Amino acid sequence: MTTSLADHLRSLPDESLAALLQLRPDLVVPVPADVSALAIRAQSRVSVARALDGLDQFTLQILDAARLTRHPDEGTTATDAVLAMATTGPHPPAPTAVRAALGRLRALFLLYGPEHALHVVPAVDEVSPYPAGLGRPAAELDPRTAALCADPAKLRRTLLAAPPSARAILDRLAAGPPVGSVPPGALQAPPIGTQDAVLADPTNGGAPTGSPVRWLVDNRLLVAVSAGSSTASGTVELPREVGLLLRRDSGPLGPLRTSPPPVATAPREPKAVDSAGAGQTMEVVRHTEGLLEQLAAEPAPVLRSGGIGVRDLRRLARTAGLDEPTTALLLEVAYAAGLAGELEMPGSTTGRYGADQQMLPTGGYEVWRAASLAQRWEHLARAWLTMTRQVGLVGRRDDRDRPITALSAEAERAGAPATRRAVLGVLADLEPATAPTPEEVQALLDWRAPRRSRGREAAHREVLAEAAQLGVTGLGALTSYGRLLLGELTSADEPGGDPLGLHADAESGDPSSAARALDALLPAPVDHFLVQADLTVVVPGPPEPALAAELEATTEPESAGGASVHRVTTASVRRALDAGYTADDLHELFRRRSRTPVPQGLSYLVDDVARKHGGLRVGSAGAYLRSDDEALLTEVLADRRLESLTLRRLAPTVLSTPYQVSRLLGALRDAGYAPVQEDGTGGTMLSRPRIRRAPARVAVTTRTLDPLAAPKLPMPRLLGVVEHIRRGDAAARAARRAPAVVRGGAAGLGGGPVPAHTHSEALAVLQQAVRDKALVWVGYVDAHGATASRLVKPVSIGAGYLRAEDERTEMLHTFALHRITAAVLAD
Repeated sequence: MTTSLADHLRSLPDESLAALLQLRPDLVVPVPADVSALAIRAQSRVSVARALDGLDQFTLQILDAARLTRHPDEGTTATDAVLAMATTGPHPPAPTAVRAALGRLRALFLLYGPEHALHVVPAVDEVSPYPAGLGRPAAELDPRTAALCADPAKLRRTLLAAPPSARAILDRLAAGPPVGSVPPGALQAPPIGTQDAVLADPTNGGAPTGSPVRWLVDNRLLVAVSAGSSTASGTVELPREVGLLLRRDSGPLGPLRTSPPPVATAPREPKAVDSAGAGQTMEVVRHTEGLLEQLAAEPAPVLRSGGIGVRDLRRLARTAGLDEPTTALLLEVAYAAGLAGELEMPGSTTGRYGADQQMLPTGGYEVWRAASLAQRWEHLARAWLTMTRQVGLVGRRDDRDRPITALSAEAERAGAPATRRAVLGVLADLEPATAPTPEEVQALLDWRAPRRSRGREAAHREVLAEAAQLGVTGLGALTSYGRLLLGELTSADEPGGDPLGLHADAESGDPSSAARALDALLPAPVDHFLVQADLTVVVPGPPEPALAAELEATTEPESAGGASVHRVTTASVRRALDAGYTADDLHELFRRRSRTPVPQGLSYLVDDVARKHGGLRVGSAGAYLRSDDEALLTEVLADRRLESLTLRRLAPTVLSTPYQVSRLLGALRDAGYAPVQEDGTGGTMLSRPRIRRAPARVAVTTRTLDPLAAPKLPMPRLLGVVEHIRRGDAAARAARRAPAVVRGGAAGLGGGPVPAHTHSEALAVLQQAVRDKALVWVGYVDAHGATASRLVKPVSIGAGYLRAEDERTEMLHTFALHRITAAVLAD
């Protein structure tokens, strides 16, 4: 069979071979040496399974029809036979649809040969042993069952006599797969109708009961593949003839659907979908920024096994006002986007968590914060689409009954990007603003790629939930900007696309089409706020990055959303003064940014805090406290909240403490004072708080959507691969024509050219070939100890090496003389 497929591939033009390699890109990794190697790889189990995974349900059913209609001796089928079986049923498909499915199978070379003698690749039977969900023929299972199936009338009578419970089992197996497991003792229990003849026993549940499986086995409608025992389960199989009889109403292949199942949900208003999604994108960016700020303020220790512990995840969720699954999702996305990372703690000892790393925002977080809201969301959404993480596993338990934590290796799934692409691809192929139910999405996936979607129902629901949380979908439908983002990533993964992102808009500094579409839906960033009389600051929209930084330095946040509310407090003004602002700077900031008159109370607050700011001076002793106001120092010395500092008066204007400056400053500020640090000359030292950041990490957004898929090459490169395969095939044929002594065979050539049997004679032949510039067959032993031969034109001999040119490849080869076993002049 391999030779037959290889000969068929050799007869194809280069364009057809390149089309095969384009449809099945795994065949070129690595590039096959010749056509025979390509044929072997195309029939391998792994490659065939990959090809079958991408087929829809109808095409797989047509392939099953080809398998069921094969001639028992020749193993071939015909297009007419497949058409006859496919159109047998109450709702037969159009013949053109069947021929189109056969064309897809032949293009993938799962079927090959002429229409009257189609061959099925043998590995298909290994990957899917039960065509159309039907069992093996009765003749292969049991002779007595085969005798029953040979009598159609008797088979019908036996089937009609089956009790209802036994008929239910038959109907379930007839729908496929035809093999089922039975509980221990089921095949030893008495058949239905004879249970009163036996006593009660533990195997039958304590009461005398009959077994429908035993009745079916005894009446030859099922065949016991493994009988089992009272303690071990057994296996039964439904013969193909019985299955076909049970499918007489639906057809031998079952119900055939040539197109995807329809979606009953009516499309929503596109504007409402985009508005709902855009509102969610604002929340996603805000919550992600809040989580990263919490990590900056209180870094989370990294577990020894990797990831963040359950307690730290719960703490972050409680602080951010989110549930734990949403917190885990945003942390995973931020980590994949390169916004969070691990920071080594040099010199630290292993703590309670067994970790010497902490999770912190990276240096890229500052760059991300400076971008527009739409670009920040796009960065997160790209990371989610391409990250190989299944966040839904966080909180569950692994095979060793240990909890799976956020950012741990147990949540790594290489197929996660392909799952997201499949689910969102279903939404993208529907009419815009269509919001199917999860059940309808699953039905569409089951038709489009049944082999891939089988057993992944929970993962598909997780993708839909995560897409809604991240704002990729709105009201259950794919948003317009989400459709653009998915199209950009998919086009980069197509042949001739931009898999490395070299031509991406984001790399050139311009926002992508998805970011521009989202930016048009979001409220415009504002550069002003409204100051109220109660010292609250209302920002009527998303603030610009510069305004957001100023608000962070001078106010305390109270509420967030489309319009955020902040408050100016004594602590916030003191924090701004500590960061280097002066009173005049704060007055100018509020006057310039506020669209309402600055309340007099705010001016008084700024002036009052500024007047007190720096009234106390802290230096190193341990630390000392100095002030020109003796009454203020007396107040500090008498303050019970500062007793732990063990302050003592050195002079009327100086207090000292054995503790360091940082602790003294923190304690005084916590007690409501406004100290500043001074240097050795008495000058004030004002600085912003030091921000700790983890090392920068590369985001996963440059990764292709499916890391498990082979790279898809453009047609010109595939034609070059085909040319390489053709050259290898020619070399293989030439090697088979080499003299027997060169190939390591018998010494005699039966009338052909006389070979050199000794090493000295081989050298003489090579020297003559160098002088005459003649072609010569060279036999040699390669580096792996295998014998090989090559037809070459010797160029020179010297220093223990032969240098020769391969006429076919026009490449220069070097052979060690001690490895040459024979040399024969070519005709």
